[in-house]
Amino acid sequence: MEMKSGGLTSRAAGGAAHALVTLQVPSDHPDPVAQMRVAFGEDDPEQIFLFMSPSGDLGALGAACRTHFPNSDITGCTTAGEIGPAGYLDDHLVAIALPRRHFRTRTVLIENLDALDSQSLIDRLVQERITLTRENPERPNGFAFLLVDGMSLREDMLAGTIAPALGTFPVFGGSAGDGMRFQETRVLHDGLLYDNAAVLTFAVTDCGTRVFSLDHLVPTGTRMVVTDADPDRRVVKEINAEPAAQEYARIIGKTAGDLDEFTFAAHPVVVRLGDTHHVRSIQRVGDDGELHFFSAIDEGMVLTVANAQDLSVHLEAELARLSETERPADILGCDCLLRKIEAEQSQIKQAVSDVLQRNRVVGFSTYGEQIGPMHVNHTMTGVAFYLPERALR
Repeated sequence: MEMKSGGLTSRAAGGAAHALVTLQVPSDHPDPVAQMRVAFGEDDPEQIFLFMSPSGDLGALGAACRTHFPNSDITGCTTAGEIGPAGYLDDHLVAIALPRRHFRTRTVLIENLDALDSQSLIDRLVQERITLTRENPERPNGFAFLLVDGMSLREDMLAGTIAPALGTFPVFGGSAGDGMRFQETRVLHDGLLYDNAAVLTFAVTDCGTRVFSLDHLVPTGTRMVVTDADPDRRVVKEINAEPAAQEYARIIGKTAGDLDEFTFAAHPVVVRLGDTHHVRSIQRVGDDGELHFFSAIDEGMVLTVANAQDLSVHLEAELARLSETERPADILGCDCLLRKIEAEQSQIKQAVSDVLQRNRVVGFSTYGEQIGPMHVNHTMTGVAFYLPERALR
């Protein structure tokens, strides 16, 4: 059931049979907590995710939610855009509740990403996962949701580190954003904001779940080799032994002065790992002509230019696959900022937004996505929820 009032939109379980409860409000709304209380009902949800534009005050909201929802785990992050019941949004808060009737969760704050004690973290995650599973045998399906500081440059390392601790829990997630500023990104845990940190949520549920990752890019035969790089900073200095920005621009038929976020979204590059390709998106050009990337990069890496399929058509087809046997009640998604930029540049943003709305996707626009042990770009990752049969009666 979807309700709209005064610019607010909420979507909750009811005639439309949703698994999640979602509220979208402008980021400058004077009392979003009151709206959340109305949308979420009398009982505190098991978990509340808060995805908020950097134009709002996520720290103040998190603290208020800690007071008004004392029995809920409250996590979230700043965004590069939001996805609510109405589709793509900017300058909004999207609050998503996991109701207790379907979910149990445990959250883990991971601090100091640049100085992790890997074994201690793995041991902690294993203990949390096993405890949650043991205490909830009536909820047989599980997943893990990872939110990471999008300016930490540690997503690749973190995704690979935690993978052995997750057991049968498939993991997906997204990197916190800062609009188009690329300055300050924060994750929220227990009402407090953190940088250089991540929050992992383990969830078990009686709903069916399907974790997925999708992208609409097709590799071409045009390749380039990274010949000088600074992997710790995700910076490429040279491509094909030439200045990186200049050579990348030449290869795609541009000049270095033409390079901006729209060019990077329109001309992504991918790297082949095994039988699949993974996007290595460019974030910006440095003052000295270096290329700064959103994810791991290293010398010797062979990059391939990719062509994009129609984003709205591809997204519709891929989300339809999630409905082959049953339509999802809801989809929690992490959608790369570059996909939104591409949709804007191609003048299909509304069409993509309509697809997201029709398929009940909610979440946020990211600085990168996590799927399994990988940190990727220019993708959508997420989990689809299917209500148990008893909830449909």
